[in-house]
Amino acid sequence: MTNLNVAVSNEQTGYQNFSAGSFTFRRDEYFAYVDYPDGEYVMPIDDFLKALMRDIAWGFFYGTVNFDSVFGTINHYGNVDLFIGTQNEEYVNNGKDFMENFPSEELMEIFKAILSDWTIEGFDPFAAPQETGTAWGPKNGNNDEAISRTRQVAQRMIGMPGDTEIRSDETGYTVNRHFKDVDQSNPVVEAEPGFEDQIHGFNLWAHLSRSDVTWNPSIVSICKQSLLCPTTEEYILPVEHGNDRVEWFIQCSDEIVWEIKDGKSSKPRASLIMRAGDVACMPADIRHQGFSPKRSMLIVWENGSPEIMEKIKNGTVPRVGVEF
Repeated sequence: MTNLNVAVSNEQTGYQNFSAGSFTFRRDEYFAYVDYPDGEYVMPIDDFLKALMRDIAWGFFYGTVNFDSVFGTINHYGNVDLFIGTQNEEYVNNGKDFMENFPSEELMEIFKAILSDWTIEGFDPFAAPQETGTAWGPKNGNNDEAISRTRQVAQRMIGMPGDTEIRSDETGYTVNRHFKDVDQSNPVVEAEPGFEDQIHGFNLWAHLSRSDVTWNPSIVSICKQSLLCPTTEEYILPVEHGNDRVEWFIQCSDEIVWEIKDGKSSKPRASLIMRAGDVACMPADIRHQGFSPKRSMLIVWENGSPEIMEKIKNGTVPRVGVEF
């Protein structure tokens, strides 16, 4: 079993210190500090909590979740690597990188404890900057209601009997300030008798216009192994995501600028501007971070094939969408 424990709270700030194996986590009014055998790493506390929120909500997600260019996690689906510098060429070349493996459930437990204790009243690490308070200052309550949101995951298509509900006034979701012009009407579906519970349609744009979180893909439909995961994006993706499989993006509205880096070294590789109607394929050997000046709608199309896990382990998973 891995050594996971909580230390005594800091008397000056009121925040608790945490440890996971060889890592120690502590915060003050402005920064998060990660101590590890080769030194100390520092991140702005708001950036750290926003990234930590996604890593928790996504269950460590597909592949690598880089909190920035140095610190992050790698998901092995059952166990997870926690690293500093392992995905950064300069850290590796200078022998300052460090990585330790943990059972996924154990590291998730400590991550949730950190997020709960370090998120103060009024700060919502899931929301856009204009929709949340500040992460800075001494310990002041918590915001467990906000950080305990769960991703919506459909088994077929949202809104079908027994599946995920549609976001609406009835479910308490209001239209976001940037999407006041989005048509809220629902499509008319006329099913043949006997097929009423199999034929369904809904207004995806209306659904997304009521999203109260940013950069958090929710699964709205599943067709065999194909997962359609739309999301709303505003400001900056809090992580640099290094996928372990090919990932497709469909820009539905407005604009996102993507900064693309090499997955292993963190060296810049490309800059991509996506506008409404654009489609892009993110290879499995890069990391990407998005910048959205206005809240936008993006469909993330994921491969949910169970066979892909074994291909990732043995190194046979395709790195690109198409080979010419």
